[in-house]
Amino acid sequence: MAVTDRAGIRPHNPPAPRSPDPRSEGPSAQEIIAGDRVPPPSTLLVESQLDLGTKDIPVERYTSRAFHDLEVDRMWRRVWQVAAREDDLARVGDTVVYDLADMSFLLVRSAPDTIKAFYNACLHRGTQLRERSGYAPELRCPFHGWTWNLDGGIKSVPCHWDFAHLDQAGFDLPQAQVATWGGWVFINPDPDAISLSEYLGSFPEHFVWDTARRYKSLHVSKLLRVNWKACLEAFMESYHVIATHPQILTYLGDANTQYDVFPGTGPGRPGWNRMNTLSGVSSPHLGYTPSEEDILAAQLASYGQEPIPIPPGESARRVLAAATRQVYTPKPASIPGDELSDSEAIDNILYYVFPNFQPWGGVSPINYRFRPNGNDPDSCVMDVMFLSDYAGDDKPESAKITQLGFDDDWTEVEALGTLAMVFNQDTGNLPRVQRGLHATRKRGVSLGRYQESRIRQIHHELEYWINRPPAEKE
Repeated sequence: MAVTDRAGIRPHNPPAPRSPDPRSEGPSAQEIIAGDRVPPPSTLLVESQLDLGTKDIPVERYTSRAFHDLEVDRMWRRVWQVAAREDDLARVGDTVVYDLADMSFLLVRSAPDTIKAFYNACLHRGTQLRERSGYAPELRCPFHGWTWNLDGGIKSVPCHWDFAHLDQAGFDLPQAQVATWGGWVFINPDPDAISLSEYLGSFPEHFVWDTARRYKSLHVSKLLRVNWKACLEAFMESYHVIATHPQILTYLGDANTQYDVFPGTGPGRPGWNRMNTLSGVSSPHLGYTPSEEDILAAQLASYGQEPIPIPPGESARRVLAAATRQVYTPKPASIPGDELSDSEAIDNILYYVFPNFQPWGGVSPINYRFRPNGNDPDSCVMDVMFLSDYAGDDKPESAKITQLGFDDDWTEVEALGTLAMVFNQDTGNLPRVQRGLHATRKRGVSLGRYQESRIRQIHHELEYWINRPPAEKE
C-alpha cells in the first residue's frame, strides 16, 4: 500500500527533462572549461537536468525512527551499495565486516577469483561470526564452535550426534548478491534484484577514470551526530561554501558550479548525478574580481606553497593546471587519454550513485561512503577513502581503517593534511543541522532548484523504494 505523507513520502513520479535554470552571474563552468589549454574528457562537456519538482522534503525523513525502519526494510535491503574494495580482500581468507542498521554482512575472498557476502550470523543460535575484518582460514562461531568453509559450506558441528534432527546439508551460510566495478565491491541483500550493471546504468560510461588501477591509501571512518542523508547532502553542493568555507572564495568558483542529474532507465534503476566546481577562478560572491596573481597565490598558499609567476597572456587556472600536470608526470595509468586535462587536474568533480557512493573524478583520490549508524536516525557513519595511483606493477597493500568517534577530530588523521580542516568545517555544521531539524516548526526542508538538484534526486529515488510494496518484483 502507499505510504502517507505523514511518514514523509509522496507518490513517485518519473522525472522529465527540463530547460536550463537561471544560473549565477559570471561565466558558466562550460565557458570556463572552453578556455582551458588541455580540454577534458568528453563526459565533462555534457550537461543534464531533470524536472524533479520543487516541493519541500518532509523533515520526518531525517528525524523519524518509523521512517528509518521503512528506509531500511524497503530500500537498504534491496539496493546495490558499496561495501569494500577488492584489495581489502586480496588473499583467499581475507574478510571484511560490513554493518548497516541491524544488518551485518561478512565479505570473504573464498577463492582467487571469487568474493562472497554471507549474512554474518551463526545458524546455530545467531551469534555474529566475526566482529572485525581480517584474515580467517575458516568461519568459526566463537560461542559453540560451529564452523563453515570459506565458500559458506558447513564444515563441522561439535557434538554433531546431538543435531541428528537437523538437515546439516542445508546449513550453508545464506548469501547476499556480490558484484564488482572499478575495484569496488558492491552487495545487494535482495536475491531477486537486477544486476549491478543494470543498476549503474550509464554511470560507468561517464566515470572514465580507471579506479581499479588505484589502491586504497587511506580509509577514515567517522561517527557523526546527524542523519545519514543530511550528512551525504552536505557534500553534494557548493552552495554552502560562502558561509562554511569563506577562506576559499578567492580561488573557487562555487556559484559557477555545474550540477548534472542523469535519469535511470526505469524503476529500480536510479540514475546518478555529479557536480563540477572549478578551481583557479574566483567566486561571484566576492563582489569583485581578484587579479590572476591573487587567485593563484591564494590557491597555492592553501597547499602550503609559495606564489609562482603568471606568464603574459596566461591565467591562474592554466598555470595551476600546468603545475599540477608536472606533479602527475608521467600521466597516471588511471587517467584516460593522452594527457591530463586542466579540469581533471584541478577541479572538484564529484559523482554520486544512490544510495551511499560518492567518488571524485580526475586526479583527486577522494571517495565518500555514507550509511546509518545502527538503527539511530540521528547519527551516521561517514567513510573517507583515498584511492591513489602507484608506479610499477606491484600494487601496495590496502590501507586499514582509522576509526574516529563522535568527538574525535579529523585533524587526528595526519594523512588528511589540509583536508582535515575542511572536513571539520563541513561536519561541524551537522550536529546543529540535526538539532534544528528536531526543533523546527516547519514541516519541510526547502531546496534550491538548481544548486541543490542533486539532493532532490536522492529523495526522488528514495520515494520509489519506500512506496514499492515489499513483495513487488521487477
